[in-house]
Amino acid sequence: MNDKPLAVVLASGGMDSCVTAAIARQNYDLAMLHMNYGQRTEKREEKAFRDICNFYEVPERRILISHVHHLKAIGGSSLTDEGMVVSKADLNNPSVPSSYVPFRNANILSMAVSWAEALKAEKIFIGAVEEDSSGYPDCRQDFFAAFNKVIALGTRPETKLEIITPIIRLKKSEIVKKGLELKAPLHLTWSCYQNEDVACGVCDSCALRLRGFQLAGVEDPIPYKERPIYQ
Repeated sequence: MNDKPLAVVLASGGMDSCVTAAIARQNYDLAMLHMNYGQRTEKREEKAFRDICNFYEVPERRILISHVHHLKAIGGSSLTDEGMVVSKADLNNPSVPSSYVPFRNANILSMAVSWAEALKAEKIFIGAVEEDSSGYPDCRQDFFAAFNKVIALGTRPETKLEIITPIIRLKKSEIVKKGLELKAPLHLTWSCYQNEDVACGVCDSCALRLRGFQLAGVEDPIPYKERPIYQ
């Protein structure tokens, strides 16, 4: 008998959520939640998500893929609006980038809370990182602290759920090292905002990931069209 408690892990298929899953599984059984919202790389991200679930042998009954294409209909992001350009990486830009999907994390956290309460899970893990939030307001520690208060107020009295953000204060290079330490399947992950075959290497997400691997002194195992050196 496995007596580990259950945790819901929000997993995009990217490196951060993969490492977060590796951290969570040290002490919890995993239930994996993925959200398709009409993003440019939806199919590739879902493949990465499923590959990670298979790697960790998560049973199908604890895998949930939610389709919330109202976020695409709402628009306002270059990830969902084909009429907007995915901007090239500017890692020193403090403003909110075009790739920000309005209130996306609140949408997926709401689904996670519903599912976690039904499953009687104890924790919800999300791989948010302040370093690469790039000005995303829903990737800040204060946001998750506030959402934990919402959970406490909006669930059954006996429900004890908490959002855990284990890598939120880490630098990308530290996340790479943590993933290697935990033998996370980084080769199965996908981070590119705009390509589904070969990662572009020049969007914000690719740039942050590549810089993390470069600073960690490790070769990124996924294919790239370009591999600039990022400082």
